[in-house]
Amino acid sequence: MLGVLVALLAGCASMPDGGDVRPVNPSPRADTDSQVRVFGVSPRKGAHPGQIVRGFLEATTSDEPKFSTAREYLTDATARSWDPFARTTVLDGAPQVYTPSDVLTEERGGGVTLEVTGLTMAVVDGQHAYRPSEGTYRETFHLVRVDGEWRIDRLPDGLVVAQSDFQRIYRSVDTYHYADLGPDTGAVVRGRDVLVADPVYLRQRIDPMTEAVRALLDGPTGWLAPVVESAFPEGTRLADGARLSPDDSGTLVVPLAGKGVNGRGRLSRTEEARCDRMAAQLLHTVGGQVSVRVERVRLTRGRGGAELCTLSRDEAQAYAPGRLNGGRSGQYFLDDRKRLAVVAERGDGADPVDGPFGTGQVSLRAVSVSRDERRGAGVSLDGRSLYVAPLTAGVELGEALLNSEAVRERDGLTAPSWDGLGDLWVADRDPENPRLLRLRGGQEEPRPVEVAGLGDRRIEALRVSSDGVRLALLVSADDRTELLLGRIERQETEDGSRAVVEGLRPIAPRMDDVVDASWAGDSRLVVVGREAGGVQQLRYIATDGSSASPSTLPGLNEVTGVAASEDDENPLLADTKEGIARLTREDWELVTDEGSKPVYPG
Repeated sequence: MLGVLVALLAGCASMPDGGDVRPVNPSPRADTDSQVRVFGVSPRKGAHPGQIVRGFLEATTSDEPKFSTAREYLTDATARSWDPFARTTVLDGAPQVYTPSDVLTEERGGGVTLEVTGLTMAVVDGQHAYRPSEGTYRETFHLVRVDGEWRIDRLPDGLVVAQSDFQRIYRSVDTYHYADLGPDTGAVVRGRDVLVADPVYLRQRIDPMTEAVRALLDGPTGWLAPVVESAFPEGTRLADGARLSPDDSGTLVVPLAGKGVNGRGRLSRTEEARCDRMAAQLLHTVGGQVSVRVERVRLTRGRGGAELCTLSRDEAQAYAPGRLNGGRSGQYFLDDRKRLAVVAERGDGADPVDGPFGTGQVSLRAVSVSRDERRGAGVSLDGRSLYVAPLTAGVELGEALLNSEAVRERDGLTAPSWDGLGDLWVADRDPENPRLLRLRGGQEEPRPVEVAGLGDRRIEALRVSSDGVRLALLVSADDRTELLLGRIERQETEDGSRAVVEGLRPIAPRMDDVVDASWAGDSRLVVVGREAGGVQQLRYIATDGSSASPSTLPGLNEVTGVAASEDDENPLLADTKEGIARLTREDWELVTDEGSKPVYPG
């Protein structure tokens, strides 16, 4: 069967009226694929320099794997040396080509220089990692005549695209690596097998499954690398020519090459265990990438080589991301008597929890529940004392584990947060002694945690991920509240372990006033905030700062707090002036009008 593909250009002003007819490959594909493919248009004869640069920029938005048409706009030597995969700069609109009035007046030696500009929104680096960025993009393109036609002979490596093209061409993919918990690895069962999501951006129409696996084998992105590790031996890669697609039974065969997987004979028990961990990383990475469900992965030595190991989807659940999030996800809040209450499982009513937090032994200002839902941590109504107690009947409250010296309530302790290792995190906002603190096991003496790069900004709220290596911080300075993400690096000391927060980066840079945020999955948070000059909104934001799907949520008036679970099957909870609301399907419903400060475990 022969099909004729009509070349389309996103954002192109005209349809091409020439060029070769190209047949469509009729072979079926298992991965998701658009029915419309975008290809570039070759340079026209006699085109002037501005048209050449604009045509080149349009051709780089094509769905050609190696940008063959875009390279036609370059000289032969430049076409061979240009690296389009070095980085991708995302602009808020189409890149503008500045053409001086005397552009047709050639430079000495026959060349012409043009400038391409735009407002930068983000940069995707060579590791496919997205980073929000603000500023002006300004690069020069140099052209020379080749056989009477203008061609580009000098240009920056990488691509520059409009945001609309970026959203069409790329999609976010979570690769998975194991948390490096250092001296705290033994705090949980199988502490070496805690998977952490590392989002990357890949071209969604260019063999996405194969590219997702390549990105995984390349290792974690630079920001996350200090706190995660891969089970794959260094230098492991896909065998040459491999193109991955599951078979009819849902089995994905992944041929590997490299020194670490070479050899003969059966694997030792240690090697088998490592191979299973490798397969788990692969299965969770490709699990959401194709329309055909991947039921198992089989790793082999090269194409058609001996099997290394096989892991099924059910077996991979032992390594499931978020497994430290806890088995249940109760919905908790403070009732009108400042006691900790839990919503009934069927959602009809709520009751105070068992234990001192439910009997009113202390009036609470803020609260959190451990991931296993066995303990609670609460801050007293005056904001100065932190208590930890079991959610068990007949237990007395006991002494406060931490006291703040702050004079004003608003300068006292933040709401605490539990990680999946059982550690409790809280910040003291005392202007005289601001600090971030960790209580190992939720019961040891509070120890200060250094936050590198925090400067004079004050921590207003915090949420630690269940894996224990990522920390979301709400910080304020100069009448602006912003959301930052840091990584938690754990170091061994003579008396146990020490934690420091490194790599702070903004993940909602366009919001001038962030009210609250909560983890809402492996690699995203739900955020309540307001952009400059805008109205309050709830939206999902990925941990790399890009918009997560769905980017916006149904509106809700006067939201003062939000709670989500890392199990994204659970509904969102919002604290409003009318009470606690819950998002069911596509609309909000009021859970109670006599409560506040809703939380999920963590």
